[in-house]
Amino acid sequence: AMFASKVEQKDDKLEVVREIDGGLETIRVNMPCVISADLRLNEPRYATLPNIMKAKKKKMDKLKPSDLGVDVAPRIEVISVEDPPVREAGATVADVDELVSKLKEKGF
Repeated sequence: AMFASKVEQKDDKLEVVREIDGGLETIRVNMPCVISADLRLNEPRYATLPNIMKAKKKKMDKLKPSDLGVDVAPRIEVISVEDPPVREAGATVADVDELVSKLKEKGF
């Protein structure tokens, strides 16, 4: 699952909420699985300059899924797709008095 903003374990599966164009999608995936996180899921740690320099020097092995005996066929079930909440249109006011009266009408 990509760009997860919420992850919950339900029995032997994970329920993942992710943002898609025009709303939220809730999917259920079997474990083990690979999930990429949206920034709302966790606070990322930032690498220090010395660690970045060390990482550039390290050798990176490239493996194929077949080298690891992993089946990469998608195994997700779309549970629901929701539209984002509709926002009320804004209004332009001519002066401060009109702004105050509109705010009072709305209970602020």
